[in-house]
Amino acid sequence: MKIKEIIVVEGKDDSVAIKRAVDADTIETNGSAISKHTIEQIRLAQQTRGVIIFTDPDFPGEKIRKTIAEQVPGCKHAFLKREDAKPTSGRGIGIEYATPDAIREALQGVHMMEQPLEEWITAQELLDAGLIGGNKAKERREKLGEKLKIGYTNGKQLHKRLLMFQITKEAFEQALREVLQEEQDA
Repeated sequence: MKIKEIIVVEGKDDSVAIKRAVDADTIETNGSAISKHTIEQIRLAQQTRGVIIFTDPDFPGEKIRKTIAEQVPGCKHAFLKREDAKPTSGRGIGIEYATPDAIREALQGVHMMEQPLEEWITAQELLDAGLIGGNKAKERREKLGEKLKIGYTNGKQLHKRLLMFQITKEAFEQALREVLQEEQDA
């Protein structure tokens, strides 16, 4: 699988894992303190080939994603499921622990951000859907994040991420129906 865009990752181990899974070029941020030089590289990559931000599914990874998205508009985003980012033994979380199949799956679910304002999901709709508050909210958000390929979020982050990736109401409602049906069937 050849990826046209340049993939932005956190470190060398992530680049190695990406290259095991796909034919792609990477830019490494070398942690959450992204230098001006690295931002300029990402900006140039976005202008010439396009960029996919693919950071670890943890707090530092989200911070890096947000920093880049704010400074380099128009990037695409790929998300790895938390369970796919854990090592087979020991502790930690990161793209470097993912299998090539999990990486390819995440890259096939890349998101762009282009949607009319009236199609945005409201915070009230999230509350009504039982995704914020309540004893099953966390589990529902986790499953919804997997289905929409936007990763796991807490209640506050969910609304931001749905807006950030401009998930349509139609896609949101379909994924929610699937989550609720699976919950009923369990």
